[in-house]
Amino acid sequence: MASHETTSAPELLARTRDGVLLYGLTPPRATTTSEQADAVAEAALTRLQSVQVDGLLLYDVDAEADRSSAPRPFPFMPMMDPAVFLDRHLAGWAGPVVVYRAVSKYTGDELGQWLSEASRDRVLTVLVGAASRHQVVRTSLPEAYHRHAGLSRPPRMGGVAIAERHANTGAEHHRMLRKQDAGCEFFVSQICYDLDHTRNLLSDYAYGCRDQGLDPAPVVLSLAPCGSVKTLEFMSWLGIEVPGWLRTEITRSGDPLTASYEQCVVIARVLIGFCRRLGLPFGINVESLTNRKVEIDASIDLAREIRSQLD
Repeated sequence: MASHETTSAPELLARTRDGVLLYGLTPPRATTTSEQADAVAEAALTRLQSVQVDGLLLYDVDAEADRSSAPRPFPFMPMMDPAVFLDRHLAGWAGPVVVYRAVSKYTGDELGQWLSEASRDRVLTVLVGAASRHQVVRTSLPEAYHRHAGLSRPPRMGGVAIAERHANTGAEHHRMLRKQDAGCEFFVSQICYDLDHTRNLLSDYAYGCRDQGLDPAPVVLSLAPCGSVKTLEFMSWLGIEVPGWLRTEITRSGDPLTASYEQCVVIARVLIGFCRRLGLPFGINVESLTNRKVEIDASIDLAREIRSQLD
């Protein structure tokens, strides 16, 4: 299956001037057999066939038990390494792929080896630090950046941007500028549900770049429909802030999925217009937070809707 028009990873970044569409996948469980993993990949690519996404995004799931004092709403299952899932099971996808690396899970040598072997034409990477300062860390984020900088042709590197953190500290755009200085060439946001938090961050970042005479790096904004109170709890656990009125609607309405889906469509439309007005290169990443069929189906519908908004 081809992407929107099969592009290389560097071309994908160049096309963020007009806005690109990505779809985010979590690899199957670590206990999955090779045949089952092939089937998971095939099912995902079949679903995406009607959408024409420009790239895929593969998450690297960590237990993150220290993220919150609250128990994790869905039990943690170790997942297959996204790089392994890509190499062995996603042969049917020819387009670019953003591979997340939760750097604290890997030794510096493991990380360095993957960075030096990954295809620069096909792979982009997002390096993610520990979720909390109590986590056991094998490689720190600054160390990972240092490793990346020391290689001759590593994959292009991105970082995470969190609007909720900006709402609390007002300093997330400074953090993004520091990451850019350390070699990040794009950013991927946490899932956006609060439009004002997101716009405040994008505005501060775009104008912060302008003040320093820098070109802003592309920002990929993530969206995911929420189909149940349980998914809403999981989003809260992940640190995603959902405005009070929408929480009420998801909790109280007989059709939480439609309420959240309609809001995702609005958020996409507003943020696409906002990025274009700011002159900020951007992408939209759509995903499903759970493996519930209704939420996966809604995420595919959402991706299709956003494709038409972008075009």
